[in-house]
Amino acid sequence: MKGFENQTAIVTGAGQGIGLAICMELAKKGANIILNDVEESLANEAAEKVRKAHGKCIAVTGDASDPKFIQSMVDEAVRSFGKLDIAVANAGITLFGDFLEYKHKDLMSVVSLNLGGSFFLAQAAAKQIRQQGGGGSILFMSSVTGHQAHKDLAAYGMTKAALEMLAKHLVMELSPYKINVNCIAPGATKTERTMQDADYDKTWSRITPMGRAATPADIAAAVSFLVSPAARHITGQTLIVDGGWTSVGPNP
Repeated sequence: MKGFENQTAIVTGAGQGIGLAICMELAKKGANIILNDVEESLANEAAEKVRKAHGKCIAVTGDASDPKFIQSMVDEAVRSFGKLDIAVANAGITLFGDFLEYKHKDLMSVVSLNLGGSFFLAQAAAKQIRQQGGGGSILFMSSVTGHQAHKDLAAYGMTKAALEMLAKHLVMELSPYKINVNCIAPGATKTERTMQDADYDKTWSRITPMGRAATPADIAAAVSFLVSPAARHITGQTLIVDGGWTSVGPNP
């Protein structure tokens, strides 16, 4: 089944990994894609992969924490495809660090992108969707670290837990416009970044009840459901996709 024909989605931080998999999944089901990444070469290469595999995709390079740039992405969606239906705030950064030594600039970087970028993408997208009428979907990318403590990730985990509360608050703000807002909280996922650790797959396969770390396609499938018409009555919720890790809890 397609399910996303004539719909347009913005996906931030989508040059590779989970973000690119989300773009692929939505495009495969018929969506027009605005693919964002801060690195121009990654954005262009990723958009070309989506176009070759599935259809319409435009690369937009820029800082997904900048409200002016965020508005330009919404404007591009409307200019190129006539409307905006879905916004996936996937862009984020993970800066590990001992809490007692954590630097102000690092905290501000994590908060600015993970929280600020998500907040203002949701705001800009919601304004456009409200203007169009007909409703739409917003999705935030949380993390299992928003549910369970992980060493040296206090700042990151704090932002991810905050996104889940933001989704709950926006139920009150956006339900009148038929906009649902949800979160996906991925667990360990095999991406270009995480697989730089030679022990990552082995370690997480051992401590994950389902016997393996997630793939980007696992996360993209969950995202696709929550932004689809089938999930329109689901809002303010977080779906954890971690192979059962948070139910058992061993740290690597």
